[in-house]
Amino acid sequence: MPPSTYALSQRPSPFQVAADLLDPGGQLTPWDFAEQKLGEALWSKQRDVARSVMVNRRTAVMSCHQAGKSYAASRLTAWWLWSHAPGTAFVVSTAPTFEQVRAVLWREIGRAHRKGNLLGRVNQTEWWIGDEMVAFGRKPGDTDPSAFQGIHAEYVLVILDEACGIDRELWLAALSLAANDKSRILAIGNPDDPGSHFAQVCKPGSGWNVIQISYADTPNFTGERVPLELSPLLIGPTYVEEMRHDVGEGSGPWKAKVLGEFPEDADDGVVSLSALRRCMRPDQEHAPEDLLPVELGWDVGAGGDRSVVRERLGVKAGRTWYPKGADLMPQCGEVVRILEETGATAIKIDSIGIGHGAADRMEELRREGAHQARVIRVNVGEAPTKPHRFPKLRDQIWWEVGRMMCQDGAWDLSGIDDA
Repeated sequence: MPPSTYALSQRPSPFQVAADLLDPGGQLTPWDFAEQKLGEALWSKQRDVARSVMVNRRTAVMSCHQAGKSYAASRLTAWWLWSHAPGTAFVVSTAPTFEQVRAVLWREIGRAHRKGNLLGRVNQTEWWIGDEMVAFGRKPGDTDPSAFQGIHAEYVLVILDEACGIDRELWLAALSLAANDKSRILAIGNPDDPGSHFAQVCKPGSGWNVIQISYADTPNFTGERVPLELSPLLIGPTYVEEMRHDVGEGSGPWKAKVLGEFPEDADDGVVSLSALRRCMRPDQEHAPEDLLPVELGWDVGAGGDRSVVRERLGVKAGRTWYPKGADLMPQCGEVVRILEETGATAIKIDSIGIGHGAADRMEELRREGAHQARVIRVNVGEAPTKPHRFPKLRDQIWWEVGRMMCQDGAWDLSGIDDA
């Protein structure tokens, strides 16, 4: 009788045998399952991913382009459901868009189901065995993580495909499905965005088992023997040379798409992380005139947000204060004290919303002689001074004050600990 139809409950769980993968006691490993049930082969890094899912609760795979990561996840889905008795296992997958859910991972899941003549039926985003759903792919709204609730099974496999583009709240909602010890989480994707939650879980000490797949690890570059039909589906020398020519070695796209590692800077960032770091050298020296003028910037908090006052010493970022109190009047008094302490000649206030009242009060206090600093209102929604280049003042400030001065290394941000 085919393995897919005999009493699955009599098989040893993969978690009973995962400690000794070389002798799985009759239970097929994912790569043996692919070979014996589907007539396919997993290449070495795909086997590493499968092995990690067997023995680690959390696996993150940052991969170069076209390394077969979604293919491997689809075969793991099929193996997961084949390896457990119906009703004890469930697979949940998600991706940044519904089309990615349906057209990438679930397209491959459907192929695996057909090739292995596996139990049940598979449509574009669901797997059913009889009247029971055992797997689904979903793309909930970013503001509706509750769509992942209500899944309960002894063995849950959660797959986050194209993980870089998945919102952090959906990560947390999806991960809550794998709260018991026998469940597993697999996050896979190109490491495009260093500001993503995926980037955080791929850092050392995150608690995830992280696997990196570079183009140099793949069979077309290592010479690893794979079936003839597999080689044309994987990243090849032509693409690598095109990327080397088009974007250059060391660029963000090169690192993400070719090396399978996170770039330091996001492609769509106005101020790059690398530029910020160049401005954070603790050994910077300044002439006295470089540290003038002394000014303050005040972002007035509202709706539970803290108010923040930052000191500027010419090109150097100075100290930070957090005026307390829900009432503006005590905060204004605290800011007057900060002006006296620093000797600042001007205070620039975000005058949108509640900041408008703060600016009015600070001007009134100046007329009363409580301080001598100029009060400068900043409304970033106003028209820029260069309307032919920037739609709003906010854009001009980010570009000229942030991007250009950071790229030139003109700022001294060594006193900032959260850049």
